[in-house]
Amino acid sequence: MGLKLTVLGASGSFPGPGQAASGYLVQTPNTSVWLDAGSGTLSNLQRHVDLMDVDAVVLTHDHADHWSDLQGFSVACQYILERPGVPVYGPAPIRKAAGQYMAPFDWRPMRDLSEVAVGEMRISFSRTDHGNETLAVRVEGDGRVLGYSADSGPGWTLSSLGPGLDVALCEATFLQDREGTLEHLSGRQAGQQARDAGASRLVVTHVWPTLDRAAVAAEAAAAFGAPVEAAVTDLVVEV
Repeated sequence: MGLKLTVLGASGSFPGPGQAASGYLVQTPNTSVWLDAGSGTLSNLQRHVDLMDVDAVVLTHDHADHWSDLQGFSVACQYILERPGVPVYGPAPIRKAAGQYMAPFDWRPMRDLSEVAVGEMRISFSRTDHGNETLAVRVEGDGRVLGYSADSGPGWTLSSLGPGLDVALCEATFLQDREGTLEHLSGRQAGQQARDAGASRLVVTHVWPTLDRAAVAAEAAAAFGAPVEAAVTDLVVEV
């Protein structure tokens, strides 16, 4: 299997009709990590992996579209699955936001430049340009590298995740006409960042559900200099 990415949701800021917010399943042959847990992703997660086989949850920041389904997972682990101690990694503000729902988990706060090992994966973090503490994620496993931007404005770059990105999963919330209005990236900026970082492949995500994903991907491709995929639920990427 190598290192595999499965998109559980890719809507930016809120889930569109029939969609889910940010969430991804990252796997090596013997390790499964749920990366971001936006609304709707818990349901989609269970179509790809049993909840008993989730080795850890990694959350990038405390905005609800990236963590709110942790609540349902908490209830399942505490009262139904009777599975305490699942590690949850993320920046400190998430612990406060989650409150009582963090009770069954093994909470492990992360910060800029933190590194952890989860099964066959090595995961490292880089603080982005996005309001409350937000951590981009580099995942290394089975000789492959995935870089995930989480949410960020242009004050941070994908290059901060280090060299050798086989796949860059980068937010592209809107089109070029909205650049500079919010701490997010446009398709153009995502493509430029992935090119500058030397990424081999770019998948754009976190597109507002009011926009045409194909148009955002096309804008990113023009800047990247190669074809770009738009993340959609159930897309599988062999990193």
